[in-house]
Amino acid sequence: MKTAPTADEKTSIQVIERMVSLLDALATYPDPVSLKELAGVTGLHPSTAHRILNDLVLKRFIDRSEPGTYRLGMRLLELGNIVKSRLNVRDAAIDLMRALHRKTNQTVNLSVRQNDEIIYIDRAFSERSGMQVVRAVGGRAPLHLTSTGKLFLSIDEPNMVQDYAKRTGLAGHNKNSITELSRLESELGQVRAHGYARDNEELELGVRCMAAGIHDDSGRLIAGLSISAPADRLQDAWLDDLMTTAKQISVALGYAENSGI
Repeated sequence: MKTAPTADEKTSIQVIERMVSLLDALATYPDPVSLKELAGVTGLHPSTAHRILNDLVLKRFIDRSEPGTYRLGMRLLELGNIVKSRLNVRDAAIDLMRALHRKTNQTVNLSVRQNDEIIYIDRAFSERSGMQVVRAVGGRAPLHLTSTGKLFLSIDEPNMVQDYAKRTGLAGHNKNSITELSRLESELGQVRAHGYARDNEELELGVRCMAAGIHDDSGRLIAGLSISAPADRLQDAWLDDLMTTAKQISVALGYAENSGI
């Protein structure tokens, strides 16, 4: 049996509803809007609207153009672009991922970067294919221990890689993990030189991976496509198929050779 919401829960829901009503109202105006106008169209008391708008300004969901006027903020664009890229890349990738899985008989992963980790957002595998390495959708892993993570680190400036090393301490999972900055920098040089990345049992003993990058219509790296397999089954012969598939997904997203990659 469902319990009635508590007073605190009701208050939280009410605040969210008021916040959304203000965002929806701002979305209907092409130009900055006054507090008085927003209060009028949402039915909120001006003091209530002002308080919520100030909180949204602090989080960059709303910009204060000049005293007393507001418009939607750049944070919404940033989040929208993230959602757009992830949804689009999954739609563009899944059929090609399945085809690559059928060819290799190994798990094919699609993952994106979030801060200092990668997140697995889709996969292609078959329970009838025997022993495979299956990464859980929604699972996370450190950038420096994964093939896709290395792709993203390889496009960072050297000082950004150094900052990453300081933040994470380059913590390892086993004896093969890269835990020294000099070794990581050397590895990233190889990634840049060859256009693909490897994980040689660095995240998990007995498992090797290879990854190629997926780019959007601006040439930006937005995801990694990887094959994960038991260490003794991963074949270098799959590299061409992996890179071709990643390129096909990129093209489906609008990537072109003249994008600068």
